[in-house]
Amino acid sequence: MTSRRTAVDLMAGGVLLLLLAGVFAGWTTPGRPSVDAAGAVGAAAGPGTADPLTAGIAAAQQRLADVPGDWRTWAELGASYVEQARITGDPSYYAKAQGSLERSLAVRPDDNDLALTGLGALANARHDFAGAQGLATRALALNAYSATAWGVLDDARTQLGDYRGASDAVRHMLALKPGVASFTRASYDAELHGNRALATSALEQALAVAGTSAEKAYCATYLGGLAWSRGDLDEAERRFADGLAVAPGSPLLVLGQARVAAARGEVVRAMRAYDQVVEALPLPEHLVEYGEFLLSIGRGDQAREQFAVLGTVRKLFAANGVSDDLGVAQFEADHGHPAAALTAAEAEFARRHNIDAQDALGWALHKVGRDAEALPHAAAATSLGGASARFLYHRGVIEAALGRDDQARATLAEALHRNPYFSPLFAPEARRLLTSLGGPP
Repeated sequence: MTSRRTAVDLMAGGVLLLLLAGVFAGWTTPGRPSVDAAGAVGAAAGPGTADPLTAGIAAAQQRLADVPGDWRTWAELGASYVEQARITGDPSYYAKAQGSLERSLAVRPDDNDLALTGLGALANARHDFAGAQGLATRALALNAYSATAWGVLDDARTQLGDYRGASDAVRHMLALKPGVASFTRASYDAELHGNRALATSALEQALAVAGTSAEKAYCATYLGGLAWSRGDLDEAERRFADGLAVAPGSPLLVLGQARVAAARGEVVRAMRAYDQVVEALPLPEHLVEYGEFLLSIGRGDQAREQFAVLGTVRKLFAANGVSDDLGVAQFEADHGHPAAALTAAEAEFARRHNIDAQDALGWALHKVGRDAEALPHAAAATSLGGASARFLYHRGVIEAALGRDDQARATLAEALHRNPYFSPLFAPEARRLLTSLGGPP
């Protein structure tokens, strides 16, 4: 395994380009969760005890009851609420986070990089990436040595499609504080640009320095995801099991197991795992994924139940300041109304031009029959070297629709080579289309 020193040197030398693209197991999300706020991913504590994050929040609340003018603790409490929202999937914590962080700024309006950094993390969580970039930049103007602020800036720049700027941010973060948060960002970048070996090495380094069971589980989640993304089901299963050994019941690790079971055709096991995930963490992307699995096994009525819950969850997130035009565009294109997909995709693309927005707009344009306009966006979405199999599938479909059969065959073959299990619903569609075009080139 590459040493931690080597990883830092590689980053300083510009070998790695940065990402936070969230390409986990071939399903795209707005980004992987971070461990910056509390160094935790919600591992279960022992019976009768609070997990470290919950205990920290309680301690901060007690401190502020005694010393209400403690601006630093207000900022730390706000950042912890952001992390708690991520762990629990409960967006009502965002309002608590905003209140705490704004209270910190009210007590100390000047020279308060902690509150600005926390507000930046909150803006990222709400998908206000331009706002997050501005807040992180302000925080760094006050304290250029804040590794956490550089991480917030990295996340925002990546989501905005400024991959070169994200690379610069993560170099600073690694130089200031090599650890789980910075090594995992280095891994994200390597994966985005197609260097799976380096992505795995960086996560192994993160695991080597992980100090808590929650951090170890976090690393295991994405080591399993990397194995999944290359179709290595046995390695993925092992990594997810390693994580669950230290964080029993962790929804993201159970989600990984659900994907492995689905790929192996273990329907009952997959359904049981997906049920556990959506009960514990009913995020929109999890509901859609479970619904697509149900469609793939012919259980349309149950799939529609998941999609019905999706609408309710989206309203809850919207009420707490979360913008999700990207998710709406993706869902409507595949399971709803193409015109609605295009409206949402255009709104998302107006805010940012990262690969997720490019793919969503290209796929929505295809769904309304505008394939000539769709292709440049599909090409941009797959231009960084580590394109997800699903994005490649979309591009291949668009190429086929334009009569570019040779290009479509190559693209579809690459999608299935990269991850033959990328979706229980759409991977078979990719194989059928490839066969109809004459098979791999």
